[in-house]
Amino acid sequence: MEELEDLFYRVIDHLGGQPVEVEEAKPLVIQPTRLDVEDFVIPLGVSNHHIHLSQADADTLFGTGYEFQKLKDLSQTGQFAVQECVFVAGPKGILEKVRILGPVRSHSQVELTVSDCFKLGIKAPLRLSGDLAGSPGCTLIGPKGSVQLTKGCIVAKRHIHMSPLDAREFGVQDGQEVSLECSGERGGILKNVTIRVHESFNLECHLDTEEANALGVSAKNKLKLIK
Repeated sequence: MEELEDLFYRVIDHLGGQPVEVEEAKPLVIQPTRLDVEDFVIPLGVSNHHIHLSQADADTLFGTGYEFQKLKDLSQTGQFAVQECVFVAGPKGILEKVRILGPVRSHSQVELTVSDCFKLGIKAPLRLSGDLAGSPGCTLIGPKGSVQLTKGCIVAKRHIHMSPLDAREFGVQDGQEVSLECSGERGGILKNVTIRVHESFNLECHLDTEEANALGVSAKNKLKLIK
């Protein structure tokens, strides 16, 4: 103890004998995040059936060099709907005026609802976008020609788009399965919702029209994440 006191006075002498002023510690201010302010913070996007085309299939359906007319931009960066539609034909029926979404992709993909599959007579698997292995095909009919797809028909698995910052804030990672709570008179809990993380993604959950209608929700609603 005496050694500590001696050290203290030597420090004071070194500083010219003046008392050391210690600033009062300021309380740590933690900025609230979305999750602290409100539970239902995840925007909802509701998707009807639609098609993503490869460039080769677009050329066959509409003619080489055809320029699609943009209808509107979508919530995800670089994604948009065009004015043009095509017919989708299966063994038992046809869907008319199915909207095309851009930009073009490496492989054509047809995203259907379960009811669509019954009408077409195909059994499309529940998949995330781009996972087309083993999926059934269909016939696409455009103004200039038709394309017989050998694969590409899926029922879109519900998912949440997130940026890396969003993922850190919610404490989740790419590919993780979570649940979502939907409020309202017909609300409930949606299980097996896949997290998708990419630098270009904007925060939004995607459900198809059948899922949204069953829960009585629309694009005006926001959802709560439950891990």
